Parts: sequence; structure tokens; C-alpha cells
Amino acid sequence: MGRQQPLRGAAKSLGGPSLKEGAAAAAAALALLAPRGSSGPRRPHCVATRPGGILRLPHPPRSDLGRNCPGRQLPPPTCSCAQAAPRGRKEQAFMGRLLCTWHCAKPSTSSISFSPHDILGGRWGKDPLSSPGGPGSRRSNYNLEGISVKMFLRGRPITMYIPSGIRSLEELPSGPPPETLSLDWVYGYRGRDSRSNLFVLRSGEVVYFIACVVVLYWPGGGPGGPGGGSQRHYRGHTDCVRCLAVHPDGVRVASGQTAGVDKDGKPLQPVVHVWDSETLLKLQEIGLGAFERGVGALAFSFADQGAFLCVVDDSNEHMLSVWDCSRGTKLAEIKSTNDSVLAVGFSPRDSSCIVTSGKSHVHFWNWSGGAGVPGNGTLTRKQGVFGKYKKPKFIPCFVFLPDGDILTGDSEGNILTWGRSLSDSKPPGRGGAKETYGIVAQAHAHEGSIFALCLRRDGTVLSGGGRDRRLVQWGPGLVALQEAEIPEDFGAVRAIAEGPGSELLVGTTKNALLRGDLAQGFSPVIQGHTDELWGLCTHPSQNRFLTCGHDRQLCLWDGEGHALAWSIDLKETGLCADFHPSGAVVAVGLNTGRWLVLDTETREIVSDVTDGNEQLSVVRYSPDGMYLAIGSHDNMIYIYSVSSDGAKSSRFGRCVGHSSFITHLDWSKDGNFIMSNSGDYEILYWDVTGGCKLLRNRYESRDREWATYTCVLGFHVYGVWPDGSDGTDINSLCRSHNERVVAVADDFCKVHLFQYPCARAKAPSRVYGGHGSHVTSVRFTHDDAHLVSLGGKDASIFQWRVLGAGGAGPAPATPSRTPSLSPASSLDV
Repeated sequence: MGRQQPLRGAAKSLGGPSLKEGAAAAAAALALLAPRGSSGPRRPHCVATRPGGILRLPHPPRSDLGRNCPGRQLPPPTCSCAQAAPRGRKEQAFMGRLLCTWHCAKPSTSSISFSPHDILGGRWGKDPLSSPGGPGSRRSNYNLEGISVKMFLRGRPITMYIPSGIRSLEELPSGPPPETLSLDWVYGYRGRDSRSNLFVLRSGEVVYFIACVVVLYWPGGGPGGPGGGSQRHYRGHTDCVRCLAVHPDGVRVASGQTAGVDKDGKPLQPVVHVWDSETLLKLQEIGLGAFERGVGALAFSFADQGAFLCVVDDSNEHMLSVWDCSRGTKLAEIKSTNDSVLAVGFSPRDSSCIVTSGKSHVHFWNWSGGAGVPGNGTLTRKQGVFGKYKKPKFIPCFVFLPDGDILTGDSEGNILTWGRSLSDSKPPGRGGAKETYGIVAQAHAHEGSIFALCLRRDGTVLSGGGRDRRLVQWGPGLVALQEAEIPEDFGAVRAIAEGPGSELLVGTTKNALLRGDLAQGFSPVIQGHTDELWGLCTHPSQNRFLTCGHDRQLCLWDGEGHALAWSIDLKETGLCADFHPSGAVVAVGLNTGRWLVLDTETREIVSDVTDGNEQLSVVRYSPDGMYLAIGSHDNMIYIYSVSSDGAKSSRFGRCVGHSSFITHLDWSKDGNFIMSNSGDYEILYWDVTGGCKLLRNRYESRDREWATYTCVLGFHVYGVWPDGSDGTDINSLCRSHNERVVAVADDFCKVHLFQYPCARAKAPSRVYGGHGSHVTSVRFTHDDAHLVSLGGKDASIFQWRVLGAGGAGPAPATPSRTPSLSPASSLDV
């Protein structure tokens, strides 16, 4: 029997005396007309347009409609078709609308449309026609959207069926969730590609940065746990921090950020923040609109108690400017050089002397302040002359000695001593001091470049090497006194800071922060990844989580001690991971189609399998641990049977039916079914235990309960999508284990917290910044006490504490509204 035969039967039944029976027959017809599997997108439904609301699919006329189309002469959907028709013809009007819905509508390319029950008055099974209503009631407005909601991404309709337990969308929660997030810990340090990034404050806290956050870290004895220390965070920046400077008082800090763009593509201008490290309050915002591309280097003056700030931006001319710290006004500005500038500093004896160094140059600047009048000062340059000494390609660092001389470290591994030329030394004249510097000594200190120089309190100097990873202490006359070598696993020395006593803090090029001294050696206190991150999973019973990414490192983190438990080299890029429910093993998907299973205690690889040659985007164990699903970019989901200990697996089958690469998948609570999303926005359901069969009637899966919810497309989470989204704005999603909230990682450096279920278009959320790149993944810990988020290019890992209802503590005051993923509907904190 063809599709039209039961439809004619439904029409015939409507001719009887009971309109209620007709509705039931129409529902049966709808079940046959429902979209099946991946047979291609169907024509969207006509839905009612509520004034001022969000139902945005009008009923457009079509020039190619046949004259016999039953819905041709019907009123537009804003009317109630059954009520508008003459009495005795309501049944005919309903069936005409039914047919026209499937054959005559045009899709919208930028709308999210849905049909809540305040239009229908209830579900099909509730019989909306039997309920009373006033003159303006829409109780007889039948349409196919009564059992589903629909949204569009890139013009493609995505239909999601409403669970039978939801009688009305008005029953669903609205508003942001009562839970909030508080940044608990930041893993990582930006040493790979930045300088001027490590200092010790008067309080003893170590200050450094990663992503958009400046971290104030107390190395030990704090409330963070044994050896874990504690952290505070300055989060005033809107894009990645590039450099730091500490005021001579040891309390105030200046931090400069790079330029960026917001979620609408509008540029964010680079700026310098001067802030109080004790209160974390911003004191001054300097240079908004004055810098290009970013702030590359900063320095406070010393001779006048830090009254001035020198800034070098990242424009082509590397503009050098001097600012009044208290007023935030620019006193002087000049084009520095077209070559990169890597360091800047005031002479501690004379604030009129400024030094810059970088690619193939050392420049000595004389600044006359112009009596403090904004813009009235002048800067004049004297270029350092290398003379008989080889001119290096780069001079990354320099330091002022107590006697006024300057030491520079260069890419040849040499330390050069620059002294004031006697012939040029004379009292300042009308144009200011004319003294200049020349090379008076050279010492070969390292094999390869020298990345850092540090003047210690006892007058000795420390140098940090790149290629040789050596840390050397130098006495007067550049006589080597003591040295130590940094382990290869941590990379080269990037920055050096002096702690209490003989203690040293060393930042490395592999984004690690080490603590120790030259005699006893160094051990890591902060570690992180060095390249883009994607893979994240949390332990099923412990406060631990595992990460992997493009740096080919697989890392297990202790969320209690805030430390790296272990790491191994995968030799390939890791993109996804998941713990077995026992926690004994973990599966890791790679970019070559390989996936590994590792013992979490011994770190040994117990299984190594390859499925295809495309990258793997998701691995997920079933809740009982009997199966493992592997989602690949070859459009397939590979299913494996797993032994009780998770160490052994065998191919069970393949789920074939997606027309694009797999992006996300979840198992049902009974471990028999899978819900999956793909790159072309499909939502498919699979009967795994029944032979990996595609469930073509997706309507039948509407009431299925899911053990996890990480699929970004589905009825329970479609409200997280912003209006006008192109389908790539959300990278990751995770429902809490208590099924109260949903965390979302977006493409605009934000983490969102929504109520669950989130089935209202443009639902409000709480929004949290700090990442400096697209957020690639979010996961709740096993007890929902914490949320972990991964930055993409910024290689940062944020551990958030969940506060509020059912969380670890009381919720803070409700923050003010600011634009976010969904403008005017999210709370930024």
C-alpha cells in the first residue's frame, strides 16, 4: 500500500460526526509522513506566526502550485484554518492544511522556528479540539509542528521531536541557571611565544599569564592542597595578554593585550591595564585606540617611583610611547623601527634613558618629558654600534647593572657589556643627556640564543640559554660562578625571576614554570600543553581529567592537587578521549584513524587499533562499559565489544548512514542505542545491540534517556544556539550528571552555562570569559563540583568551581547583562 492510501483513509475518517476521531486519524497519517533517517531534508512545515514572537516561517505562495492543491485557497497560517472555514468544512480545511504543509512551504535560511504548545493548546494525544477556548483561541490550529521543533543552520532544516512527557514548552525552565562558575585554577603558562611574562610581587606571589588571564600564584602552603599552592586571577582583559611589567612598589602591575575581534567580527583594540595585585581592581586603562595589533613590551620607570610607563606596540613601525601612569595620558611617541622589538626598559638611575632591543638592534633613547604636558615630550634615538663585534640576528634581552652599564644577551650566545663612552659623557644640555653606550666586553655564555637575563639582589647576574637549556650565574667581570641544566622535557629557559632567599622561578618554552635553585635543581610547579587542545575527558569516580592535542602529549591531571599526574608522548595528534566506566583504562582517538587504549596506572598501551585513515573526532564507552563507539571523519561509527576490564576489544559492527563526518555521539542509559551528530547537522539514532541499525523513524526515539548529553543538536539543547548561527559557533556541550545544567564551549572564547533542558530559542545563559581562543571542549567532573574547559590555540586549561544550587558553595550576586553568544540574553561574569 502506497503512502497516499492511508492518507485518503484519514481524510475519509474526518467526514464522520466526531472531529476528535479525525484528529486521531490525522496523527496516524503524520506518523507515516514523518522524516525517516538520512533520506534527505524534507520541506519545512508551515507554522503560525505569533506577533512579536519567534515563529518565523510564514506560509509563502508558490507560483508552481497546482490548482488542485487542497491548501491553495486557505488563509495564511496566522489564522486558524479550521475556525476560518465554514462550519461543516473544518475537516476539509484541516486536511488541506495537512497536505499543503508538506508540499507547499519554502524554507527560511536564517531563522530558528518552533511550534510551542501555547499555539496548539496541547499535544496531539491531548486532543486540543476537546479543550475549551475563548473567541481568540487557537485550539483548532492543527499543524505538523505540534510534535516537533525545527531550527535552521545554513538553510538546512533540523527537526527535533518533543518528548511525550512535555505537554507545553512553557513548562520548561526559563532564565539563566541558579548555578554559577568561579575560576578555580588555570593550568599552563605562556612561555612558548612570549617574553616579559614572569615576575615575583612584594607579597611573594608569582605573576604570569596565559590566554586572557593574569595568574597570581602562591607556590606553596596555600589552600590549594599539598604542594599545589593557590591562585588568584586578574580577568579584566578581553583578548590574549602579551606582556607584563611590575611597578617598583611590587604591588601594581601593568599588562598589555593583543588586538582581536568580538563575536560579530568587530575589532577589539589593544590596551594596557594598570591594576592593583592586592585587590585585583583596575586602576588605569592606558592607550585604548593608540596601539596597533597588540602591546609587545612594557616597562615602568624606577628613578621616579614608577611615575611613567613605556610601551612598544606591534605595528609595522613598533611605536614607542611614554605615558603618565596616574593620569593615563601620553607624553611622547615616536616610530621605533620596522624590525621586531623584544624588550624595553628604563634606566634605574635616569628615567630619561630608555633602551629597546630586538632584531639586529640595540637602541638607546633619550626622553625629554616636556614639563609633563601631554604629547609635548620628545624622544631621540642613538643606535648601538657593534664595531668589531659580530652583529647578532636577535638581541632578546638586556639588564641594567648597578654601576649603570648594560648587559645584553643575543642569538649568538654572547653576553655583551655596554658602557658609557667617556668621550660622549657630559652634563645634559638643552636637548637632554647626550651620553651613549658602546661595547666594552664580550663573553660567550651559551650554545645558541640567550633568552633571559636577571639581576639578583646580591649583584650577580643569571642567564638562561635556549638550545643548551643552561642556567648560569655570573659574578663581576662575567666570571661564571655556578650553573644548572633544565631537563629537556621542560624546554629552554624563557624567563627568570628571583624568589625568597636563593629560590628561583624559571619559565620555559614548553609552557612550564619551575621552582628551585642552582644547587638542588628545579622541579615543575605549573605545567601545560604547548599547542592546540581538543581532547578532554573526566574520570568516572575521581577528580581527575585527561587532555590531548596537537602537541602529541596525553596528560592526566589531578584536579585536587592542581598538578600533572603523568604525561606520555602519543607520537601523533590526539583529538578525543574517554574513560572506561571502571576508570582503569582510557581510549584515545588520533588524527590518523588510530585509537589506543591505555592503562591509567601503568600508562601502558593495551590496545592499538586503526579504523580507516581519517581522523577520529569522538570516542565514547557505553555506560555499562560493554561497548566502545568510535566516530570518524569517514562518516562511520565503529562499534567494539569490550572486555570487563576494558583491556580487550573486538569489532562488533559499523553504523553507516551519515552523509558527513561524525562530530558528537551519546549512548542511551540502557547502553543499547546511540544518538549522533554529523558535520552536515544530521541527528541520527542507532540500535547498536540490534545490529548497528539506523532507526529511520526518529520520532520513536523522542523519549529515550541518554547517559550523557554531548551532542550539540537535539531537542533538549537546541536553545543554546544563537540566532543566525552558521552551525560552527558551538564546539562542545556537556550536560551535568545531575541533569540540571548544560555547559557550552563556543567559538568566541566563552564558556556558557544554561539550564537543562534548554529548549527555548535564544535561551539566556551565564557567560564566562578568560580563554583567548575558541573553546574546544567542556566536561563536568564526576560529582559536578567542577567544570573543565579547554582553550584551542591558547593551549590553556581552566578548572571552574560550580557554585550555587547543589554546587560547592553559595552563588555570588547576579552579574550584570552584557552581550555574549546570544545578545541581551546572557549574563557575563
